[in-house]
Amino acid sequence: MITLFDLSGFQRDLLTIIAGHDQPSGQQIKTELEDARDEEINHGRLYPNLDVLVNKGYVEKGQIDRRTNFYQITDEGRTALREHREWEAQYFQETALA
Repeated sequence: MITLFDLSGFQRDLLTIIAGHDQPSGQQIKTELEDARDEEINHGRLYPNLDVLVNKGYVEKGQIDRRTNFYQITDEGRTALREHREWEAQYFQETALA
């Protein structure tokens, strides 16, 4: 079982956004996360955390042009995200019954 417990909540949010898009740029990810969290996210926080996801094998990084990268979830990242959601769901189901 692949788990996402070694990631921060911020990193899991990034992975979720990447999973929901087809090769988003860093700027697209930043905008989407800022809208969802209703807070400004600076580049110094965003890109090092994206690099963590790449280094762990959850995300692949490619180039759109010389200044713009895209990010794409890997099979390992998709599996880890699905397994994490299944783990979360067991607790939501229990609370829904109470």
